[in-house]
Amino acid sequence: MSSEISAQGRPKTIELDPRRLKALAHPLRVQLLGLLRENGPATASMLAGQTGESSGATSYHLRQLAEFGFIEEDKSKSGKRDRWWKASHVSTHFDESAMLNNSETSLLAGEYLRAIIQAHSQRALSWLEQLPRQEGEWEQAGTVSDWGLSLSPWQLSLLQAELEEVISRYPAHNPEIEMPEGNCFVSAQLQLLPRFPERRKAETP
Repeated sequence: MSSEISAQGRPKTIELDPRRLKALAHPLRVQLLGLLRENGPATASMLAGQTGESSGATSYHLRQLAEFGFIEEDKSKSGKRDRWWKASHVSTHFDESAMLNNSETSLLAGEYLRAIIQAHSQRALSWLEQLPRQEGEWEQAGTVSDWGLSLSPWQLSLLQAELEEVISRYPAHNPEIEMPEGNCFVSAQLQLLPRFPERRKAETP
C-alpha cells in the first residue's frame, strides 16, 4: 500500500496483491467501488438504485469490499437502520504485467481488467447519451479520440509517463469536499494499447 496520504487523510492508493485481486475481480464490485469514489458515501440501497441490482446483492458485495480493505463504514452517517459506506482510498494500483504473467493470478487479472474496461465503456456511453443535453460552455467539452502511432516499448513507456504527468497537474476529484462553482466530475481515461508484432504476423493470411 502506498504511504502517500490525500489532503483528507485517506491513503491515496491501495496495491492489488493476489489476495485483494481475487476479492475485486468482479464487475459489480468494481462498479460499486467506482461509485463510492466518484459520488462519495452511500448505502447499499442507494447503490442498488444506481446499479439496477438488489439491495441484498449490493450489501453482500459491499461487505466483501470492506473485508479486503477497499471500503469502510462511514460512522459519521450510519444510523440504526442505514449503514453508510465510503471508499478507503483514492485509487487502486495494479501491476498488469506481473499479474498477467503469473500462472496463479493470470485468470483473475484478466477478469479484473475486463471489469475495468467494461466500466470505462459504460462511462463513455453515458457521456454520449448526455451530449444532446449539454449547453453553454460544456457543449463542446470532452472528446473521444484515438491516434495510430509506431512506437518502441521505451517510447510507449515514455508517452505513458508524460501523459500521466500532464493529468497530475490538474485538481483530482474528491467527493467529500465541495466542488468549485462551474466545475463537474471529469473522467480522464488513458488507454495505450499496443498490437504486438508477433500477433500481427500470426494474423496475416
